[in-house]
Amino acid sequence: MIDEPNIGTLSIPYTVRASYPVRPGNVLRPLIDGEPAFRRVCEAIEQAKHSVWVTVTFMWASCNMPDGRGTPLDVLNRAAERGIDVRIIFWRPDSRTEHLKTNAFWGASEHFDRLRERNSSVSIRWDQAEPGFCQHQKSWLIDAGTETETAFLGGINLNPNSVVAPGHRGGTGQNHDVYIELTGPSVVDVHHNFVQRWNEASERNLPDGRWGAGSEYDLPFPNKVPQHRGETVVQIQRTIHNGQYRNWHATPLGSDYPIEAGERSNFEQYCAAIRAARSSIYIENQSVSVQEIIDCLHQALLRGVEIVVVVPAEDEKIPEYLAHLAAFDHFTLAGIAGLGDDGKRNPVWVHSKLMVVDGEWGTVGSCNLHQYSLFGNCEMNAAFWDSKATRNLLDQLLYEHLDQDVSGLDDRSALQLFGEIARRNRRLFDRGDSSWQGLAFHLFPL
Repeated sequence: MIDEPNIGTLSIPYTVRASYPVRPGNVLRPLIDGEPAFRRVCEAIEQAKHSVWVTVTFMWASCNMPDGRGTPLDVLNRAAERGIDVRIIFWRPDSRTEHLKTNAFWGASEHFDRLRERNSSVSIRWDQAEPGFCQHQKSWLIDAGTETETAFLGGINLNPNSVVAPGHRGGTGQNHDVYIELTGPSVVDVHHNFVQRWNEASERNLPDGRWGAGSEYDLPFPNKVPQHRGETVVQIQRTIHNGQYRNWHATPLGSDYPIEAGERSNFEQYCAAIRAARSSIYIENQSVSVQEIIDCLHQALLRGVEIVVVVPAEDEKIPEYLAHLAAFDHFTLAGIAGLGDDGKRNPVWVHSKLMVVDGEWGTVGSCNLHQYSLFGNCEMNAAFWDSKATRNLLDQLLYEHLDQDVSGLDDRSALQLFGEIARRNRRLFDRGDSSWQGLAFHLFPL
């Protein structure tokens, strides 16, 4: 039996149709934007004593880690050279997603050449998704199965546009994104997820489907839950296409859910959290386009919930499916733009996938709010119930976007201030004035 929290104390319901249970006793730390996030990931890799296991969707050849550490492969190769068990699962696009191979390390001949040139001793398996979909998880697992095991997960890809500093000053083409660092009992579920994917990687038996000594061997599933490290309640939630994996034998510790049936716990949790919202909803997402999510947001607005949605602002394209929500004064649809060296504002691509509800509950991960992520891709989020951890995330995000400390405000007042500043910045934008407060601006003309 796992040590379950008192469910009656959770104002936002959790989903029971998930592979992994709700686990108390975690510590969760937000890492805002790619430069500080990958700096911390690299520090953890350099301090690893046993293993580093990674799931990767995209890895550009031009990507470099912070502080002169070289490419992601350089960082991982150095760990392997000192005897650390380094394993990577890379996505291999299929014929229907072949156009996405450009920035994926998908196992082309030149990719094997790069590994040979570096005499790389990492172990790799390549994995396809269901046809037309993506293996979209982004996770780093340090020292799996030990008492100090640590996970990093979120939405940040390995590309130069994402390895950028908070504030997004300088050049064009930057991405805004978020990881979390997680320690405690729920890391066992990130561990379990990696073992499932490694053991069932679709290309593992092909001549070009794996690399490195040990890549031919499957991994044992975890057999113990890490000790409590803090106070945060966490549930690891996923999207797994029905039928994607058919031979997962080990049931997650403390769970009875039939994982072989596929999983949509990301979708179910998003809907449940929005329906339960009483005062505020804050969303950052690359895409908010699923009708059920839009309908849930509309119902929340009818209840008087203050809502802020932050989406990409390139070319000022306003998502039409969100436009009707603008009729509510307590709805803000915003983008962000950094100040360039030329004094002009450059739109920042919002690539994060997160939501905060009532300042009490949050989720961060790889799951976009579109059909692919909610119903077809392989995705992973961490949902968490903890007002301190949730407000820490919200306060850090709003400090970046508004250039103002909102920690003294309640959650609703903080989002109302966001709307005021975003509208003020929009008026300046319409006049060609770049002297904004922070980065956020309203996407609808005022």
